[in-house]
Amino acid sequence: MERTRGEGDGEGDPLERPSPLTDKERLMIQDSWAKVYQSCDDVGVAILVRLFVNFPSSKQFFSQFKDIEEPEELESSGQLRKHARRVMSALNTLVESLGSADKVASVLRLVGKSHALRHKVDPVYFKILSGVILEVLGEEFSSLVTPEVGAAWTKFFAMVCRSITAVYEEAGWTKLSTPTERSSSSECV
Repeated sequence: MERTRGEGDGEGDPLERPSPLTDKERLMIQDSWAKVYQSCDDVGVAILVRLFVNFPSSKQFFSQFKDIEEPEELESSGQLRKHARRVMSALNTLVESLGSADKVASVLRLVGKSHALRHKVDPVYFKILSGVILEVLGEEFSSLVTPEVGAAWTKFFAMVCRSITAVYEEAGWTKLSTPTERSSSSECV
Protein backbone atom coordinates (compact mmCIF):
# COMPACT_ATOMS: atom_id res chain seq x y z
CA MET A 1 0.00 0.00 0.00
CA GLU A 2 2.98 2.31 0.22
CA ARG A 3 4.16 4.39 -2.69
CA THR A 4 7.34 6.33 -3.07
CA ARG A 5 7.32 9.85 -4.36
CA GLY A 6 8.54 10.07 -7.95
CA GLU A 7 10.42 12.83 -9.65
CA GLY A 8 8.59 15.57 -11.49
CA ASP A 9 5.02 16.67 -11.10
CA GLY A 10 3.37 13.26 -11.15
CA GLU A 11 2.03 13.71 -14.67
CA GLY A 12 0.79 10.42 -16.01
CA ASP A 13 0.31 9.01 -12.51
CA PRO A 14 -2.97 7.09 -12.50
CA LEU A 15 -3.60 8.17 -8.91
CA GLU A 16 -3.63 11.82 -9.96
CA ARG A 17 -6.87 11.31 -11.91
CA PRO A 18 -8.50 8.17 -10.57
CA SER A 19 -11.31 6.73 -12.59
CA PRO A 20 -14.73 6.89 -10.97
CA LEU A 21 -15.62 4.11 -8.58
CA THR A 22 -17.51 1.26 -10.15
CA ASP A 23 -20.78 0.14 -8.57
CA LYS A 24 -18.97 -2.92 -7.25
CA GLU A 25 -16.21 -0.81 -5.65
CA ARG A 26 -18.78 1.56 -4.15
CA LEU A 27 -20.67 -1.35 -2.62
CA MET A 28 -17.47 -2.93 -1.27
CA ILE A 29 -16.55 0.36 0.39
CA GLN A 30 -20.03 0.89 1.81
CA ASP A 31 -20.36 -2.71 3.05
CA SER A 32 -16.96 -2.72 4.74
CA TRP A 33 -17.51 0.77 6.17
CA ALA A 34 -20.83 -0.27 7.73
CA LYS A 35 -18.93 -2.81 9.81
CA VAL A 36 -16.05 -0.45 10.59
CA TYR A 37 -18.41 2.34 11.61
CA GLN A 38 -19.95 0.12 14.28
CA SER A 39 -16.70 0.78 16.19
CA CYS A 40 -16.61 4.42 15.16
CA ASP A 41 -15.09 5.90 18.31
CA ASP A 42 -12.40 3.26 18.81
CA VAL A 43 -11.40 3.21 15.14
CA GLY A 44 -11.33 7.01 14.96
CA VAL A 45 -9.09 7.24 18.01
CA ALA A 46 -6.80 4.49 16.65
CA ILE A 47 -6.47 6.38 13.37
CA LEU A 48 -5.62 9.72 14.97
CA VAL A 49 -3.23 8.22 17.51
CA ARG A 50 -1.42 6.40 14.69
CA LEU A 51 -1.31 9.65 12.69
CA PHE A 52 0.14 11.64 15.57
CA VAL A 53 2.64 8.98 16.64
CA ASN A 54 3.92 8.25 13.12
CA PHE A 55 3.66 11.85 11.86
CA PRO A 56 4.18 14.07 14.92
CA SER A 57 4.24 17.22 12.79
CA SER A 58 0.51 16.69 12.21
CA LYS A 59 -0.12 17.59 15.88
CA GLN A 60 0.93 21.20 15.24
CA PHE A 61 -2.62 22.02 14.14
CA PHE A 62 -4.13 20.96 17.48
CA SER A 63 -3.33 23.26 20.38
CA GLN A 64 -5.24 21.01 22.81
CA PHE A 65 -2.95 18.01 22.43
CA LYS A 66 0.02 19.05 20.32
CA ASP A 67 2.40 18.63 23.25
CA ILE A 68 1.17 15.18 24.28
CA GLU A 69 3.82 12.59 23.43
CA GLU A 70 2.56 9.33 24.91
CA PRO A 71 0.05 7.32 22.83
CA GLU A 72 -1.86 6.41 25.99
CA GLU A 73 -2.31 10.08 26.85
CA LEU A 74 -3.46 10.81 23.32
CA GLU A 75 -5.99 7.97 23.51
CA SER A 76 -7.51 9.41 26.67
CA SER A 77 -7.67 13.01 25.42
CA GLY A 78 -11.25 14.22 25.24
CA GLN A 79 -10.34 16.69 22.50
CA LEU A 80 -8.73 13.94 20.42
CA ARG A 81 -11.81 11.76 20.85
CA LYS A 82 -14.01 14.66 19.78
CA HIS A 83 -11.95 15.27 16.63
CA ALA A 84 -11.83 11.55 15.89
CA ARG A 85 -15.62 11.50 15.97
CA ARG A 86 -15.73 14.43 13.50
CA VAL A 87 -13.31 12.65 11.14
CA MET A 88 -15.32 9.45 11.28
CA SER A 89 -18.60 11.33 10.77
CA ALA A 90 -17.21 13.11 7.72
CA LEU A 91 -15.98 9.78 6.32
CA ASN A 92 -19.37 8.25 7.04
CA THR A 93 -21.12 11.03 5.14
CA LEU A 94 -18.76 10.56 2.19
CA VAL A 95 -19.20 6.79 2.11
CA GLU A 96 -22.98 6.98 2.47
CA SER A 97 -23.08 9.57 -0.34
CA LEU A 98 -20.95 7.68 -2.84
CA GLY A 99 -23.93 7.40 -5.18
CA SER A 100 -24.19 11.21 -5.36
CA ALA A 101 -21.19 12.96 -6.86
CA ASP A 102 -22.71 16.34 -5.94
CA LYS A 103 -23.04 15.42 -2.25
CA VAL A 104 -19.48 14.03 -2.13
CA ALA A 105 -18.14 17.16 -3.83
CA SER A 106 -20.07 19.37 -1.39
CA VAL A 107 -18.65 17.58 1.67
CA LEU A 108 -15.11 17.67 0.29
CA ARG A 109 -15.48 21.35 -0.58
CA LEU A 110 -16.53 22.19 3.00
CA VAL A 111 -13.75 20.10 4.56
CA GLY A 112 -11.14 21.40 2.12
CA LYS A 113 -12.02 25.06 2.52
CA SER A 114 -12.11 24.93 6.31
CA HIS A 115 -8.79 23.13 6.50
CA ALA A 116 -7.15 25.42 3.93
CA LEU A 117 -8.49 28.77 5.05
CA ARG A 118 -9.33 28.46 8.75
CA HIS A 119 -6.99 25.74 10.01
CA LYS A 120 -4.12 26.27 7.50
CA VAL A 121 -3.46 22.53 7.23
CA ASP A 122 -1.11 21.57 4.41
CA PRO A 123 -3.04 19.32 1.98
CA VAL A 124 -0.30 16.70 2.21
CA TYR A 125 -1.81 15.74 5.55
CA PHE A 126 -4.91 14.44 3.76
CA LYS A 127 -2.64 12.12 1.81
CA ILE A 128 -0.92 11.05 4.99
CA LEU A 129 -4.23 10.54 6.80
CA SER A 130 -5.54 8.45 3.91
CA GLY A 131 -2.55 6.14 4.22
CA VAL A 132 -2.99 5.89 7.98
CA ILE A 133 -6.68 5.05 7.59
CA LEU A 134 -5.83 2.32 5.08
CA GLU A 135 -3.20 0.91 7.46
CA VAL A 136 -5.57 0.85 10.44
CA LEU A 137 -8.45 -0.65 8.46
CA GLY A 138 -6.13 -3.29 7.00
CA GLU A 139 -4.81 -4.24 10.43
CA GLU A 140 -7.96 -3.94 12.54
CA PHE A 141 -10.31 -5.40 9.92
CA SER A 142 -8.00 -7.73 8.00
CA SER A 143 -10.71 -10.30 7.27
CA LEU A 144 -12.98 -7.55 5.96
CA VAL A 145 -10.45 -5.49 4.01
CA THR A 146 -9.38 -8.06 1.45
CA PRO A 147 -6.97 -7.02 -1.31
CA GLU A 148 -9.94 -6.26 -3.57
CA VAL A 149 -11.69 -4.17 -0.90
CA GLY A 150 -8.39 -2.46 -0.06
CA ALA A 151 -7.94 -1.55 -3.72
CA ALA A 152 -11.40 0.03 -3.76
CA TRP A 153 -10.56 2.04 -0.63
CA THR A 154 -7.25 3.09 -2.19
CA LYS A 155 -9.08 4.35 -5.27
CA PHE A 156 -11.59 6.15 -3.05
CA PHE A 157 -8.86 7.92 -1.08
CA ALA A 158 -7.05 8.87 -4.29
CA MET A 159 -10.27 10.58 -5.39
CA VAL A 160 -10.63 12.27 -2.00
CA CYS A 161 -7.05 13.55 -2.06
CA ARG A 162 -7.37 14.82 -5.61
CA SER A 163 -10.64 16.60 -4.80
CA ILE A 164 -9.26 18.16 -1.62
CA THR A 165 -6.18 19.37 -3.50
CA ALA A 166 -8.43 20.97 -6.13
CA VAL A 167 -10.40 22.76 -3.39
CA TYR A 168 -7.15 24.03 -1.89
CA GLU A 169 -6.07 25.34 -5.30
CA GLU A 170 -9.44 27.09 -5.77
CA ALA A 171 -9.02 28.64 -2.32
CA GLY A 172 -5.64 30.03 -3.37
CA TRP A 173 -3.47 27.72 -1.29
CA THR A 174 0.17 28.19 -2.24
CA LYS A 175 2.17 26.34 0.42
CA LEU A 176 2.86 22.84 -0.91
CA SER A 177 5.65 21.60 1.33
CA THR A 178 5.84 18.05 2.58
CA PRO A 179 6.86 16.86 6.03
CA THR A 180 10.17 15.10 6.19
CA GLU A 181 9.24 12.19 8.40
CA ARG A 182 8.18 9.01 6.62
CA SER A 183 7.91 10.88 3.35
CA SER A 184 7.76 7.67 1.34
CA SER A 185 4.25 6.98 2.61
CA SER A 186 2.95 10.53 2.39
CA GLU A 187 1.45 10.08 -1.04
CA CYS A 188 -2.06 8.87 -1.62
CA VAL A 189 -1.83 5.17 -1.82
